[in-house]
Amino acid sequence: MKGIFSALMCSFDERGNVNEKGLREIIRYNLDVCKVDGLYVNGSTGENFLISTEQKKQIFETVYDEVGGEVPLIAQIGSLNIDEAIDLGKFVTGMGYNAISAVTPFYYKFNFEEIKDYYDTILKEVDNQLIIYSIPALTGVHMNLDQFAELFNNSKVIGVKFTAPDFYLLERIRHTFPDKLIYSGFDEMLLSASVLNVDGAIGSTFNINGQRAKQIFDFVQKGQLQEALAIQKVTNDLISEVLENGLYQTIKQILQSKGVDAGVCRKPMKPLATEKLEVANTIGKRYLQ
Repeated sequence: MKGIFSALMCSFDERGNVNEKGLREIIRYNLDVCKVDGLYVNGSTGENFLISTEQKKQIFETVYDEVGGEVPLIAQIGSLNIDEAIDLGKFVTGMGYNAISAVTPFYYKFNFEEIKDYYDTILKEVDNQLIIYSIPALTGVHMNLDQFAELFNNSKVIGVKFTAPDFYLLERIRHTFPDKLIYSGFDEMLLSASVLNVDGAIGSTFNINGQRAKQIFDFVQKGQLQEALAIQKVTNDLISEVLENGLYQTIKQILQSKGVDAGVCRKPMKPLATEKLEVANTIGKRYLQ
């Protein structure tokens, strides 16, 4: 399960319902146009923390039905409600997902023993392999090398989605655990992470910019750093403009401009104002011909 994985977006209608037709179109755009190597389903980019358990299951089912065995699928099942996480983990495992992933428990200031117990409890109940989802800026959970080592002691924990700018820690994890899967989670730092020999990356902008991400990753593996740097520069120009205009809404509008029924974001996210819609369309034309 190496390479470039899109943190898959989901299409929602104006009432917040899953638009299955639009979701399938997003999937096909990722696979047929962006040429990504796999999909990370129901992560932050999929607006996972804004939807119900039944909607999560609907998305998991639709993605699996559309993809089958075409590419590997990772299901993000993490939740503050551990019973929901276990239920979702069993659900996707029975369906055939290649792995589960779970964000570190957040909001409450859990200590490390509680975090470790969260993962161990999920994996006692779910017969699948797990990728930790570490995103300290949003969860407030900062783990050190020794703590990652404790989590990795569970043989069913096969890797980490590392969404942090601490590249010293990233290098130490890579050096210490050569057999674990490490995915970079910051699209704008893909080149730097690739130099540290990560196994791949999982990112939001890969829904539209997956081809460039694959080129950066492949060039680094071939030792062609100047070529990778040139593509990362264009990628970061794109990312800067997308972030300034509104991340998820802008990506969805760019997909709309490509003929993909990407829908709208769920509340409390607001739709783009008219002028921002025009900016999104301009970004799409400028960077994604």
